[in-house]
Amino acid sequence: MNLPNKLTVMRIILVPFMVASMLIEFPFHYLVAGLIFGAASLTDYFDGKIARERNLITNFGKFADPIADKILVVSALVCFLAKGLCDPIIILIVLFREFVVTSIRLSAASNGTVVAANMWGKVKTVTQMIAIIAVFVFQVALEVYAVFPYMPQHAVQMMENIFFVAGEVLMWISVVFTVISGLIYVLDNKEAIADK
Repeated sequence: MNLPNKLTVMRIILVPFMVASMLIEFPFHYLVAGLIFGAASLTDYFDGKIARERNLITNFGKFADPIADKILVVSALVCFLAKGLCDPIIILIVLFREFVVTSIRLSAASNGTVVAANMWGKVKTVTQMIAIIAVFVFQVALEVYAVFPYMPQHAVQMMENIFFVAGEVLMWISVVFTVISGLIYVLDNKEAIADK
């Protein structure tokens, strides 16, 4: 297994640690979860960069890299939902898109075709990761303010509301790119999934 593929596998391995850090309450757990998510996101950047620069692109990488992205992003979103930080409609749209795209990939694979992610898929992933990292940053800021007992409660409440709205806006922007990338993916791969 080459280095880019190892980084892809590492991204998947980091997911349970991120989930545990988000769902288990301990001091600055959002900070720990956010750092793990950030590290996993960096593996996404580096595995593609190394694969292209060193000509290490493999069929496994073409298939596993976007799957690892999906596992990472959906896991974070589901945890956000459990914590009341994400609208369930956002997750439903993301899951619908991912099921459709994965179905196309599997159908194409049954015909002997490996369909790689396109530019719009990468844009979708980047906007999702930016939105998720922003939500982590907002929650870490609230964790920091929580340790200062002199902070007025109404100020903390106002910050929570502002951060929630800002997070939702960023999430919905990523949803727009999620839908666009899904539609483009379907249109670009009609031939790959056509019955033969």
